[in-house]
Amino acid sequence: MIKWAIIFAVVALVLGVLGFGGLAGAFFEIAKILFWLAVIIAIIFFVLGLTIYKKVT
Repeated sequence: MIKWAIIFAVVALVLGVLGFGGLAGAFFEIAKILFWLAVIIAIIFFVLGLTIYKKVT
């Protein structure tokens, strides 16, 4: 998911340089949403991993 966030951010930068401000803003917003979604999922998996690890050992 981080990979897609980086791709959308790069596309937004290219569109911004080329003068497509509206599309660049939309792509940047999608990149931000994907980045924070990936961070939240990583935190959830980290917490679940800690709790499951405690139950196994």
